[in-house]
Amino acid sequence: MTKICIATGSYFHPQETQIAFHIQNLFDGNVCVLHEHDLETDPFGLEHHSWVKPRHARKGTCEKLAFLGSKMRSIAKHRTARVPYGRTRKDICAFLENSAPDAMLAEFGNVALRIAPVANQMGIPVFTYFRGADASSQLRAPLRAAGYRRMMARLDGVFAVSRFLLDELASAGVTHPNSHVVPSGVDTDRFLPQNRRPGSFLAVGRLVEKKRPDITVEAFCRNAQRFDNITLDMLGDGPMLEPCKKIVADFGMTEKVKFHGARPHDFVRQMLGTSEVFLQHSVRAKNGNTEGLPTAIQEAMSCGLAIISTRHAGIPEAVVEGENGYLVGEGDIDGFETAIETVARDLSQLTGFKERNRAKALASYDNRKLIKTVEQEIEKVLRRTLAQHNTSVRLQKKWGA
Repeated sequence: MTKICIATGSYFHPQETQIAFHIQNLFDGNVCVLHEHDLETDPFGLEHHSWVKPRHARKGTCEKLAFLGSKMRSIAKHRTARVPYGRTRKDICAFLENSAPDAMLAEFGNVALRIAPVANQMGIPVFTYFRGADASSQLRAPLRAAGYRRMMARLDGVFAVSRFLLDELASAGVTHPNSHVVPSGVDTDRFLPQNRRPGSFLAVGRLVEKKRPDITVEAFCRNAQRFDNITLDMLGDGPMLEPCKKIVADFGMTEKVKFHGARPHDFVRQMLGTSEVFLQHSVRAKNGNTEGLPTAIQEAMSCGLAIISTRHAGIPEAVVEGENGYLVGEGDIDGFETAIETVARDLSQLTGFKERNRAKALASYDNRKLIKTVEQEIEKVLRRTLAQHNTSVRLQKKWGA
């Protein structure tokens, strides 16, 4: 059976549910993990190795000078300072030799940039998965874009959660002939429609600039002044929480808008299952950061919610205007208000949206189907590599090369 090494920043991060799903389920869990950061607990019980040595652990002038030299070499060859060399690389190679994976999947392009040269040295086919900032805001750094362009020749394949991200990469001259759009997906057996709360709107996510929660709450409050039968639940925490609370208070809508703060995933799933309309006003942040295809939108679709969002990143790849939701331009508060009004005036229209979103989630965003796509593409490369190797061996025997 195929064995995969997953390279990632953190072995386990509560907000990176898609990475945890890959670690637990790719190739039926036949996985080992390379991660940059140490962890206090081992949540999966798999073979794993952390390759970043804490700064305080580097002792002595010689070791510090060797570390600095490796950084300079890394920048010169790969346009990043974080490709491992020296003892760090030897330890990684020893781990890979012992764990013997057939291929490597680097979660996020910036991780691939650092670890692909080591996989090449070990003769391990290596793939990467672009998910958002790694293919948007990070491209604004000329050194990162240059590093990605050099990295493409080292990779055997590229995945991205949306066509938008592949286009963003291509605009910076970063392309690969074996590229595939594979969304992160959702567990459609767990994210299910439940008993709805009539007129319930829901927003889920960090209250940060990229999601413009201030536009969401103001556009809703304008409508709540005219429609008595609608409510909004806001799930998430972040630096824009207090400004959003002030907007709600200024409108006198504290009884209609409830801020729940950051809550466990099971609570989020319950709220998605019982709400009617999902709101997300995603925009490109000032630093260029974008979504890929928001997991929350895929989860909302699986639960059969109508979607009101923006023409941003991969969202239009999931939401078709008037078919399963409404989209407006980024930052268009009046358009967002109008979309909410359209829904609030006739909640009966939501039935068709709900049914189409649930059906689309089952067809296009079921994470069990999507993970099989990733496995199939990796195994295509492995079969091709094996065939080329066998051909080479036969030619050597025939011609005595």
